[in-house]
Amino acid sequence: MSRTKIQTVAPGSPAHRAGVRPGETLAAINGHPIIDVLDYKFYSYDPDLVLTLREGDQERKVFLDKDVGQDLGLEFETYLMDRARSCANKCVFCFVDQMPKGMRDTLYFKDDDARLSFLMGNYITLTNLSKREIQRICDLHISPINISVHATDPEIRRELLGNKRRGGECLEIMQKFAQAGIVMNAQIVSCPGLNDGSVLQKSMEELAALYPQVKSVSIVPVGLTRYREGLYPLRPYHQDEARNVVAQVEAFGDRCVEQLGSRMFWCSDEFYLQAGLDLPADEFYEEYTQLENGVGMLRLLAVELHGATLGAPENIPVEPFSIATGVAAAPFLREIIDRAAAKCHTKLTYQMYPIVNRFFGETITVAGLLTGQDLLAQLKGRDLGTRVLLPQNTLRHGETVFLDDMTLEELSQGLGVPVIPVNQDGFDLFEAIFGV
Repeated sequence: MSRTKIQTVAPGSPAHRAGVRPGETLAAINGHPIIDVLDYKFYSYDPDLVLTLREGDQERKVFLDKDVGQDLGLEFETYLMDRARSCANKCVFCFVDQMPKGMRDTLYFKDDDARLSFLMGNYITLTNLSKREIQRICDLHISPINISVHATDPEIRRELLGNKRRGGECLEIMQKFAQAGIVMNAQIVSCPGLNDGSVLQKSMEELAALYPQVKSVSIVPVGLTRYREGLYPLRPYHQDEARNVVAQVEAFGDRCVEQLGSRMFWCSDEFYLQAGLDLPADEFYEEYTQLENGVGMLRLLAVELHGATLGAPENIPVEPFSIATGVAAAPFLREIIDRAAAKCHTKLTYQMYPIVNRFFGETITVAGLLTGQDLLAQLKGRDLGTRVLLPQNTLRHGETVFLDDMTLEELSQGLGVPVIPVNQDGFDLFEAIFGV
């Protein structure tokens, strides 16, 4: 079955008004063949379109007018109008390879699809792009693209990615994208002794040379679970090593501010927490471009929570509650909540529970990888107050299911109090705590 075969046509949409029917195949728009979602999104943007439709041996053309950028109202077999492309690498730090057996199948799929980078913000390694696809990205000006760089040195990157054939092509492709005006965000998963130190310095220098097309680069510490039997020998950063990485990145970022007008390089919050260092101030993060990579997420939360207190009533009555979160962020979260309570002259009665990650291993300290079973085991029988608040990112996106398939309802029932997920947003956190 063609993946450009139309499954549904939204009532009242431009395609519906033009007479497009479910079951037809979208072959071309304005004469441009439609292969997948990138072609569809790009060529359907204009207001005046000619759709070439096929059904069996019959072909017809439909003339359609709409607003610029308005969606046609078509749905296909899959969102990508194609299969998602899996990763061709064997990265030494791959988190999927460190997953225990018996979890849902989707958690073991390694995507490395440039279309998902553009549409969903996923990070890709560029190792499975053909020359035609690289040229199409340039021709269609697909931007921004998020790229997992890890190292610009070709030999070291081949080792990191476990891909001898194409692992070393990254910088060359990024240079071509930069020449085509493509905006890129990059990430470096930093591993002790492999791609930090002088290797990291070289990577930063070569990526800085591509500014402003390379807009931002995050440096995050490698995440290691307890399921690493038979995998490449890696270890987490010690505190002094983490401090060295943060100092190195901040120093180079200072140089970029002077020379380029942007810091460009940021360590993730997790690096600062591992290093035992205070998070930088709000202005340090500029546009917070790398929030999804955990860069400045806690600082922005603090700024928003403070903003929520401005003009809020004082002496707000708040019933006792509890908060469950990852070990790393718990002290910072308590600090900013206590500060907000003091600002509102409100006495809070609450418990902060840093949840140790028994499921993946104690070296995993972020909230986003907590499981329902760890939450249940460590909260059951504790003083929870009238409700438990926990970060929304502990749940599968758009659902109420934890990584281990326990549901939010099951956890609430097991604890005997409502468990309330809260978005990574200071205003939402204020409302969840104070009710205003």
